[in-house]
Amino acid sequence: QVQLVESGGGLVQAGGSLRLSCAASGRTSLGYTFSEYRMGWFRQAAGKDREFVAAISRAGVSQWLADSVKGRFTISRDNAKNTVYLQMNSLKPEDTARYYCEATTALGSPQYAEYEYWGQGTQVTVSS
Repeated sequence: QVQLVESGGGLVQAGGSLRLSCAASGRTSLGYTFSEYRMGWFRQAAGKDREFVAAISRAGVSQWLADSVKGRFTISRDNAKNTVYLQMNSLKPEDTARYYCEATTALGSPQYAEYEYWGQGTQVTVSS
């Protein structure tokens, strides 16, 4: 079983920065390890649908970002540490949401892939 634990959320003023981390542990019954998963970040604001934020390929070569965060957020991963990061700069009040780290072995568009594992999330609140 794969466990994902997010951290790094908090309260920040508009224009500020936060760095979210997602630490993975365990492996699946098929023997998959962290480096074999494409990793994604999603968020869900109160009363709204889950929204794709960013994703990164297994080796970290390719990244995908939602239009709403391009130029402000970056995603990276360290497979030696089984960790994926989301650096969030120039935060806006509309970035307020609970952020979830998710893992998938599926290929194709990371926005619409079926993610197999996810964490409990970390809350990000941006004040104006």
